[in-house]
Amino acid sequence: MASIAANNPQVLDTVQWIRDGDVVDEINTAHTNLKYLPDTALPLNLKATTSLEEAVRNAELVMVAIPSEHFRSVCEDAAEFSHSGQFWVSLTKGIAQPGFQFMSAILASAVPGCVTGVLSGPNLAREVAAQVPTATVIASESAELRAVTQLTLGCDSFRVYENSDVFGVELAGALKNIYAIIAGMAAAMNLGENSKAMLITRSLAEMSRFAERMGANPMTFLGLAGVGDLVVTCSSPLSRNYRVGYSLGQHESVESIVSSLGQVAEGVNTTRLVAERARELGIDMPLAFGLYAILYQQVSVDKVLRSLMSRGQNSDVEFILPRSGPEAPSSS
Repeated sequence: MASIAANNPQVLDTVQWIRDGDVVDEINTAHTNLKYLPDTALPLNLKATTSLEEAVRNAELVMVAIPSEHFRSVCEDAAEFSHSGQFWVSLTKGIAQPGFQFMSAILASAVPGCVTGVLSGPNLAREVAAQVPTATVIASESAELRAVTQLTLGCDSFRVYENSDVFGVELAGALKNIYAIIAGMAAAMNLGENSKAMLITRSLAEMSRFAERMGANPMTFLGLAGVGDLVVTCSSPLSRNYRVGYSLGQHESVESIVSSLGQVAEGVNTTRLVAERARELGIDMPLAFGLYAILYQQVSVDKVLRSLMSRGQNSDVEFILPRSGPEAPSSS
């Protein structure tokens, strides 16, 4: 996102905050970030800094791409340099603890007076930075924030659509990480294209079911933030969560996978939080429950797969057939 903004002639200054001073020096001198974006030349006018004040104080739009476990602490540190009415947009697709907290709510409480939004969609970082055409969704109750984000990021390679269903867009971005792990496992096991199609379709059904019960608009899941992001993360080895699943399918341990990945895969934590919440609310999510059993209960992948394929068979498309019973009730 910083690269896109820096390339936009309508944006005066783009400053990227990074903790690692060596990475800051690399961006400012070599205009590369080889660890995360190899083979990508960064804009010459993109400035990196280790100073939160320098990055935040004079910004009209602040975009936050921090792993969910550190999201609140960084935002609270940065809040000292914010100002009332400043636009803050979360790029983080995850759920924080304690509780079941989404990033937009954390932004609102950690940075008092800011106007919040969420950016989500089929946006694999390397392809976005390489200017491969794609699109995203900016969700906010503020029409002005949506317009500023569209103006800042919209370009020939990156389209920015808008949505007012903040909770639905944010929920979709978090949930799809679960199913990207499952898709990676399926690929490692050579289950085939039919299996992939089945997994993606049933994943969307689970996501929509959970969303409706949590109060989001299930129609949001038919857009870029839902099915769009789900398809790309379930199909590409560029996705961190997909790579975690692929390694799981090759019988590697979660600890060794996370260690070797060198990046946060939000889906591991999200699986636990969503599975626990779904059980509390009585929501049927067999794929999420199966992944939870693999990640946290040491159940074998083969055993979970057999269990999933032997389940009772229900309606194909959510909300069309009644949830129990083969026939619709008669009207009186």
